[in-house]
Amino acid sequence: MAEESSNNLGKYGEDLAKNILLEKGYRIIERNYRYGHGEIDIICKDGEYLVFVEVKTKSNLEYGEPEYMVTYNKQKQVRKIAEAYLYENEITDTDCRFDVIGILVKNNEPPTINHIENAF
Repeated sequence: MAEESSNNLGKYGEDLAKNILLEKGYRIIERNYRYGHGEIDIICKDGEYLVFVEVKTKSNLEYGEPEYMVTYNKQKQVRKIAEAYLYENEITDTDCRFDVIGILVKNNEPPTINHIENAF
């Protein structure tokens, strides 16, 4: 049951993140791109940039803010998956960046959203 509610929270956070990106004028290319055992939550375009977005959603501040859950190892994994995406789609001459969107969803309060561009 806990895993299911965690999955629902994650999906809710990704949907919120997608809407925030669309409001900012980004163009969503792909969601939940899987390669091997990993996944990139959202791949989008911001002007000329191809942006790989990692979304972290939490319901409390235990262990810190959601964006701090993107550890060094997670960053390495996302970079590796991004390289696979570029290779698979034969993308060679495009500027890329990695964004993190941290979302805190507490009880009946509006969600707190922190979009960090070029996070790592």
